[in-house]
Amino acid sequence: MQFLVYILVYPLLWIISILPFRLLYFLSDGFYILLYYIIGYRKKVVTNNLKLAFPEKTNQEISLIRKRFYHHLCDMMFEAIKSITISEAEMQKRYVFTNVEEIHKLEKENRSIVLFMGHYASWEWIFILQTHVNHKGYAVYKRLSNKYFDALVKRIRAKYNSHLITTKETFSILIKAKENNELTFNGFVFDQSPKLNKAVYWQEFMGIEVPVHVGAEILAKRLDMVTLFLKVKKVKRGHYEATFLDINRNTKDYADFEITDLALKRVEEQINEAPEYYFWTHKRWKHRGQKPE
Repeated sequence: MQFLVYILVYPLLWIISILPFRLLYFLSDGFYILLYYIIGYRKKVVTNNLKLAFPEKTNQEISLIRKRFYHHLCDMMFEAIKSITISEAEMQKRYVFTNVEEIHKLEKENRSIVLFMGHYASWEWIFILQTHVNHKGYAVYKRLSNKYFDALVKRIRAKYNSHLITTKETFSILIKAKENNELTFNGFVFDQSPKLNKAVYWQEFMGIEVPVHVGAEILAKRLDMVTLFLKVKKVKRGHYEATFLDINRNTKDYADFEITDLALKRVEEQINEAPEYYFWTHKRWKHRGQKPE
């Protein structure tokens, strides 16, 4: 059944991916009407999340942010599909790094990197970074239920020397890489909610105390990696600008979870600047008020 779904759906995705961006966003606009007005995909979740994060905003303001978010969400979906066939040059033009020279400095220092970033603006096209650096890229992800689409996503990432690994694989793969003196660039989109039974640290996020993923910081300290945060800005439709911030070379000098706290604050700053570009469909605050005594 999985293969049947794949062979039926993939040709359509490929056809969409070869469309020029003008037509791609025309489809995105149409899909927005379907998703927002007809299906109402997770609209209640999005509304509740926005009201939790912005209790001071009026219903009209919440509605405006919600509509802008769904427009952006649809764009991201079609941009992800575009990744199947987009050229390297085109993606480099659309996803620009403002200070990649900071990574080149770390290359000369022979330092591997843990990258923190939030579900903000675009995390689908971050993989083009590998065309600018010599580190081998790893990104922690959740495996797709359909093994054929999972393999497709991995192939797309591999074009840019990026490799997807699951949480369970992370430590063993990166320990081996360190033993082999391999420079690695390890990306963590860390701002979603961990399972309650695995939560070891709680912190306020948008004014609400929630459990926080801390694996990225633990990994960086254990393997003596540099940590940094990637701030992503949506310049205009289909164009993003990314900047590396908070470069910490000596992570062991920081108190436990201090680096994670700083990264979480950076995500908050982005949300407050332009909330419509955050990923509001996940139940990020579902564990609020459930911290063990």
